[in-house]
Amino acid sequence: MLKAIQKVIEVTGVTKHYGRLAALSDVTLNVNRGEIFGLIGPDGAGKTTLFRILATLLLPDAGHASVDGFDVVGGMGEIRRRVGYMPGKFSLYQDLTVEENVDFFATLFGTTVDSGYDLIKPIYLQIEPFKHRKAGALSGGMKQKLALSCALVHSPSVLLLDEPTTGVDPVSRKEFWNMLKNLRSRGITIVVSTPYLDEVRCCDRIAFISEGCVRGLGGPQEVLNRFKDIFMPEMTTTLRSAIKADGDYIIEVSHLVKAFGSFRAVDDISFKVRQGEVFGFLGANGAGKTTVMHILTGLNQPTSGKAVVAGFDASTQYEQIKQNIGYMSQRFSLYDDMTVRENIRLFAGIYGVPRKQIVRKTEQLLSRLDFSEYGDDIVASLPLGWKQKLAFSVSIFHDPKLVFLDEPTGGANPATRRQFWELIYEAAGRGITVFVTTHYMDEAEYCDRISIMVDGKIKVMGSPGELTAKFGLPDIDHVFTHLARQSTRHS
Repeated sequence: MLKAIQKVIEVTGVTKHYGRLAALSDVTLNVNRGEIFGLIGPDGAGKTTLFRILATLLLPDAGHASVDGFDVVGGMGEIRRRVGYMPGKFSLYQDLTVEENVDFFATLFGTTVDSGYDLIKPIYLQIEPFKHRKAGALSGGMKQKLALSCALVHSPSVLLLDEPTTGVDPVSRKEFWNMLKNLRSRGITIVVSTPYLDEVRCCDRIAFISEGCVRGLGGPQEVLNRFKDIFMPEMTTTLRSAIKADGDYIIEVSHLVKAFGSFRAVDDISFKVRQGEVFGFLGANGAGKTTVMHILTGLNQPTSGKAVVAGFDASTQYEQIKQNIGYMSQRFSLYDDMTVRENIRLFAGIYGVPRKQIVRKTEQLLSRLDFSEYGDDIVASLPLGWKQKLAFSVSIFHDPKLVFLDEPTGGANPATRRQFWELIYEAAGRGITVFVTTHYMDEAEYCDRISIMVDGKIKVMGSPGELTAKFGLPDIDHVFTHLARQSTRHS
């Protein structure tokens, strides 16, 4: 006799409004015990709202939801004892150590680390050597392992993970998902949202949510194929013309070193980037690429060696560098409490655009982005993908020769990422050099050339085709994984 499938999570007709905005509209889905269930969809689809309702942090306006047999309204206490929750934003205390964070969460749930250690041991052993390090000083992969340990310390039966690997390098992401599969084998039910298609395919079933409604429900490949235009869209930009082999160099780095005490974050690297090139700068968390970016953008100075950016020496002319480049940081860099127009005009002034040009160019930009009717909206109200496109457009508003993009598409869905890269190609077509870091290996394939850093050194550099041919591997994801696993540096 077949064993009946037990539904651990049941959602029926759930609706949630924020003012006039319907975050969720008549959502119905079930999650079976012991499965990994994925929530996928564009920015602002309602995924986080659903997570918060299941975690009893929000009440639905209509409909019913239950977790492990307890209603989210009447059984709040029981649900919280049974659920582990990792929100989208880093949920731990940056100024507490690894050990202090785990102890705090154990105390919060009325338990001890020792009583729940059997469950978290395979994960916690990887970060235990750094138990006296503050959480804010950990790499992205280590932070996620710590957050997962804290979510599991009270031995929950259900795990809710809201984009747990956003901003984490591909190797650390693979390790994280191996942990999830091990947890599933121990009977834990996992609900996870992710923008990464390789992670979507690791789920048993998925729900595609858009504009607050469930559009598709079923096996990963079945849903992805059904909505192929959304999740696997074609690039509409025409192919880029080849970079001139004898073109001028806009970045020249020679034997660059950046040391913090005895630790060499950047360890004797040399490379050059030509004007108009789209150059991908890759590396696992902790490899040293952010430190290099800070030097090249004038935010930090090298210990030794030389870096020349747009004709200026990074050691002595860093203020001139800042005035002649564009920069979009890893964390969204505009002001949430200002309108779209106010942000554009503010940064245009900072970049030194003549006042007479600012009004005209602002309206041109809004029109090009199809933002004209949203110019007076507060930036905080925009979906993440819109914010990213706006931030990039603002970073090149003053027509610099060079723009630095530090993980510009982190957390964005595939369609938004393709649109963003069309903006990059458009900028490169105007002669702007694009220096970009990314943890999406499919984006690395869009670059003219890429370099891959490991332990503070550049291991390889060349076009995507050259690198895959060199290692005899099918794509850049496999090349990156092969090299990153040679790292001996602890995060």
